[in-house]
Amino acid sequence: MMKVFSLFALIILFPFYLWAHVIDIAQRGAKNDGLTDNTLCIQDAIDECHKKGGGVVLLSGGGKYLSGTLFLKSYVTLRIGNGTTLLASPRIEDYSEDTHKNMYKSESHMDRCFIYAENANSIVLDGYGTIDGNGFVSNFPRQRPMMIRFKDCRRITLKDLSLVNPAAWVSAWLYCDDITVSGIRIVSRVNRNGDGLDFDGCTNVRVTNSSFDTSDDCICLQTSKPDSPCRNVVVNNCTFTSKWAGIRIGLLSRAEISSVTVSNCTFNDIDDAGLKIQQNEGGCMSDMIFSNLVMKNVPRPVFMTFCKQRACVDAPKEQLDSLNYMKRFFFTNFIVNNDGLDKNSVFLFSGIPGHYIEDVYLNGIYFNIAGGGTEEEAERKNIPEFDLNSMKNHWPEYRCLGGVLPASGFYLRHVRGINFSNVIVKTKEKEVRPLVKEENVSGLKTFNLEKQYSAAE
Repeated sequence: MMKVFSLFALIILFPFYLWAHVIDIAQRGAKNDGLTDNTLCIQDAIDECHKKGGGVVLLSGGGKYLSGTLFLKSYVTLRIGNGTTLLASPRIEDYSEDTHKNMYKSESHMDRCFIYAENANSIVLDGYGTIDGNGFVSNFPRQRPMMIRFKDCRRITLKDLSLVNPAAWVSAWLYCDDITVSGIRIVSRVNRNGDGLDFDGCTNVRVTNSSFDTSDDCICLQTSKPDSPCRNVVVNNCTFTSKWAGIRIGLLSRAEISSVTVSNCTFNDIDDAGLKIQQNEGGCMSDMIFSNLVMKNVPRPVFMTFCKQRACVDAPKEQLDSLNYMKRFFFTNFIVNNDGLDKNSVFLFSGIPGHYIEDVYLNGIYFNIAGGGTEEEAERKNIPEFDLNSMKNHWPEYRCLGGVLPASGFYLRHVRGINFSNVIVKTKEKEVRPLVKEENVSGLKTFNLEKQYSAAE
């Protein structure tokens, strides 16, 4: 009986053994000295595996394998072993110009990239090693290659790698489907615009058990094409530190962004906003759940704006006049400790006249703030709108509002249907600004909304 089972198992696994073609590039003459250009050697191995129907290109043995642009192909795994580094070239000339383009109107200097795939299926990047973008300002003061860009790909896995020192974004995923990111570590601090994972028009995305320390947004969800929505995204059990936002949803927002779940995550020392949600290019946003989040030193735990601004290089200006909707957002079980920050620590929800944020639910929010707002700040009026006239050519950022807001906890403007339940705000210093400031708000409901002082008034 055992012999029959073994024979059956061999028959079942035989196709896998045929597929699992492994090429150790060290055995093909590659050098891990951090100086030798291994681009051709690695690319030849990728091409060979692809032609054989799939396989593994292995970088192992420790050390650093230097390379320029690599083109990944279907059914190929690029595996970087523990203690081994795939090191990007410090020369812009070693990066192909044939790697698509960046979709932001102001960032064409990031068109090139280190690792690229287009119209490919079943790609894997893994291995417990490191991809080092070598992106120091001294190497890339102007033109700055991204680390990774995938376009029109399906079934992509990125796992168990450290991604460090990109010259620009760590990754851009354009119009891809079935993405799994797990167990990665991103450290992006040596240059500007160091986004972590940017998903543009992607569907069925899962990001889990990963850490981010970035000079710009850690994760972005966006849509640069009207026919390429971003749907079915799960982010779970991750940690975020950033000089900008933890998770940004929008800016590039020409199509639907919906069915997003963010849960069981920690945000520490975020300079701008924990969750930054912005619809401004004619698309729509809906059905998002944010739950079981812990934040410390995050000035704006939620910064949500309905606005007008052309962000995408291909977006026609007339599209700004056909703004759609933002509705059904759930924020549940937040613990936020900002008592070491200044008085600008608020949850902000702001539409613009004629375009409302709708159906917002906040439940189980514990918010610890410094307080210290003055009577003058509480009476502040005529706060600039997030429209083209106020923003000019700027992104819709907090600084556009022109100073301290007249709310200590929640600033609401152009909102329809917002529900507070079991929300406690504790202030360290006396605070005269109202807990909630409303401007053009309808359907406000509160249950157990409470403001406390930790010190005697």
